[in-house]
Amino acid sequence: MNNNKLNLLGLAQAASKLVSGTETVMKTIQQETAVLVIMATDVSEQTKKNIENKCAFYEVEYVQMFTTEEISIALGKKRSIVALLDRGFVKSFKK
Repeated sequence: MNNNKLNLLGLAQAASKLVSGTETVMKTIQQETAVLVIMATDVSEQTKKNIENKCAFYEVEYVQMFTTEEISIALGKKRSIVALLDRGFVKSFKK
């Protein structure tokens, strides 16, 4: 199940419907273009708190799953925080 979700992240990135990296994700949350934020389970407490606060303020849904390594392998670059920008990909991700 998780493998399919990780594959979906790679597809979303290829379709330009995913942004990654803390700064970029923060900007998309503020611009209200992020639909779902996905954080790795091993992010620092400070990063987790910052993302949670930003998501709560802008009413953006977030989940914490996968490790940084799993997300990095799925995307082909070292990342621990990503945001999906398309409701279709979010719907598929939640299945």
